[in-house]
Amino acid sequence: MKIAQKFLVAIVLTSLLLTACAGNAANPLSKAKDVPVVLGVYATSIDEPWDGVIHSALLKAEAEGRIVYRWQDAIGYQGDMERVLLKEIESDTPDIIFGDAFGNEEIVRAVAAKYPNIAFVFGSGLGPAEPNLSVFDNWIHEPAYLCGLIAGRMTKTGVVGVVAGFPVAEVNRLVNAFIHGAREVNPSVKVKVNFINSWFDPEAAKSAAKSQIAAGADIIFAERLGAHEAAMEHDGIFVFGNMADQNALAPNIILTGPVWNMEPTVNYVLNQVAAGVYTAQDLKDFSSMAKGGASLAPFHALESQLPADLKELIASRQVEIVNGLFRVEINENVPTSD
Repeated sequence: MKIAQKFLVAIVLTSLLLTACAGNAANPLSKAKDVPVVLGVYATSIDEPWDGVIHSALLKAEAEGRIVYRWQDAIGYQGDMERVLLKEIESDTPDIIFGDAFGNEEIVRAVAAKYPNIAFVFGSGLGPAEPNLSVFDNWIHEPAYLCGLIAGRMTKTGVVGVVAGFPVAEVNRLVNAFIHGAREVNPSVKVKVNFINSWFDPEAAKSAAKSQIAAGADIIFAERLGAHEAAMEHDGIFVFGNMADQNALAPNIILTGPVWNMEPTVNYVLNQVAAGVYTAQDLKDFSSMAKGGASLAPFHALESQLPADLKELIASRQVEIVNGLFRVEINENVPTSD
């Protein structure tokens, strides 16, 4: 297990002991705490951007002295999530548990119901469950749409590609938003879509990108990590990253990409627990551009590649989205190739 702890652990444990001796229950749902203990449980490796975004936000909260944080990743989907949760809860009960429930929905919900005094906050495709299970997701279709505007305008071949994980709602809405943006500025653009049927398989993503490049794609939305490696083997291919600013992986190739910021979600939950008013909620709004939970990654040294009028369009459309004057369509149907 990978553990991230500081000397504050001793202070927190001492405080809990004194509180218990005074006869007060340590309950994050009804009692404010100065420094809550947070557990992170991740089905995939934190090298995978989805779980990595959650982990990064919690690391920042820890660095600011707002939480004590411990975590375990690469738990998988074979029933180990229940074992890890029960072990961690019974050995040192956390106040809040963050994680992703995709592929482990029933397990997470059963454990949450067993421990109603712990705030469970999980990525999920389903709804919240009273009294203590809140859900979130990466609702970053808005910057994905902006990437589509860029792709539609900048493609020279008239063919763009998408390398994605699974054809599920949270992926489909990003891919469809990207396609919508591309076709808004270039109605004749052709789109090649490949699902690699994995959340984290860079080699499979690279292979899919190679096939799209062979089919004429010169700009690829890498919804899953790995497509940039194929682009590095060719001239004139640009790639959009996803969930984090991935430009450093290939500074001359990765133009920009949707960025997911979990800090607004984490901050909201911490404030709710501290105030003793936490309850089960759907936290999706905190992943929107208006709330600061989504953005478009910087263009870095590649900004000069974008035409001036395209940069103006992107800037104005971002303002419209943030101010509620433009809504990006949410389409969760399975996208297909042209």
